[in-house]
Amino acid sequence: MATLTASNRSATRLLNNVRIRHFTPNWFATTMGTGILAICLGQFPHSPLLVQMGGFLWLANGALFVALAALYVAKWLFHSRDALRAVEHPVVSMFFGCIPMGLATIVNGALIFGIPMFGAVAAQVAVYLWWIDAFLAVLAGLAIPYAMFTRQEHAFEHMSAIWLLPIVASGVTAASGGLLLPHIDGASAQLTVLFASCVLWACSLPLALSILTILFLRLALHKLPPASMAATAFLALGPIGTGALGLMLFAANGRSVLEANGLDAIAAAISGAALLGAILLWAYGLWWLGVAAAVTVRYLKIGLSFNLGWWAYTFPMGVYAVATLRLSTMIPVPALGVFGALLVVVLAATWLLVATRTALGALDGALFSDPCLEQ
Repeated sequence: MATLTASNRSATRLLNNVRIRHFTPNWFATTMGTGILAICLGQFPHSPLLVQMGGFLWLANGALFVALAALYVAKWLFHSRDALRAVEHPVVSMFFGCIPMGLATIVNGALIFGIPMFGAVAAQVAVYLWWIDAFLAVLAGLAIPYAMFTRQEHAFEHMSAIWLLPIVASGVTAASGGLLLPHIDGASAQLTVLFASCVLWACSLPLALSILTILFLRLALHKLPPASMAATAFLALGPIGTGALGLMLFAANGRSVLEANGLDAIAAAISGAALLGAILLWAYGLWWLGVAAAVTVRYLKIGLSFNLGWWAYTFPMGVYAVATLRLSTMIPVPALGVFGALLVVVLAATWLLVATRTALGALDGALFSDPCLEQ
């Protein structure tokens, strides 16, 4: 019996070491998908049950982020050479952007759920976390494209929407900054965050739209990517949804900040322009949503095998749903609210499926596979 127990412990240690060595940053996509579902549920204040469920998910997501961060730190400590290989990998490196985007959902959740739970201290913590998130987003947005230009090998026919991931991170942080504005003490500090958010937005969305233009050409010339990349069809909704949401929040919360800092003359114009831009971006997202749905149906007919990439079905749809629901509060068109609620229902069903499959794969270790180690 003692021999069997020792053998089991040895096997467990070996499996845990394999999990650490094969841990990749794409695991942080789980925090993005879980966090955005929590935020979506928080958009229904007239349904206390949904808000409570969102708060529970937010807490669970915070614990998940800490656990994943601990695993990744362990990899850098004990397998630093293997961890460094991710920078040179043309696919794995893109998922560094998932780290700040996952953290952004926790920051947003702190404002939606944390303040009612823990009081004003949650807002103070959110401000500090936001600046950390901004640093990580800028780092991913600069370092990964630089690695693409200098160290990685890419081919046009192999391009996919995952190129967006390190770029979108700054846009997600920008939208978080817009949500954070009313919770910051002092007009000057508010203006600083608003200005920083505008810079982050500008460092993300224009570049993301240019990538989408190239992606359109790649799809026309080389057709759809392999089935293992099927979920990337929804990634286009990420920058479009966060870009639109950021502009809506700038319009809703930025005007008072500008006025409080003596910029009354331009406050109304900037707010109106931001709202118009948000509407146009949101409408543009309808086209990509339709294409993504059609492409997904085609892939389903072929057959899909599960992988961590399936989390790409969650966050982009979720952020577009949040943008839709936010727009419904600013533009009195009843269909917007209905459409946003429908997107949340689809998101919740998708999350349940993907989260269940991920949990099973994590338990048996099947999903811990670092392609960098195959080179």
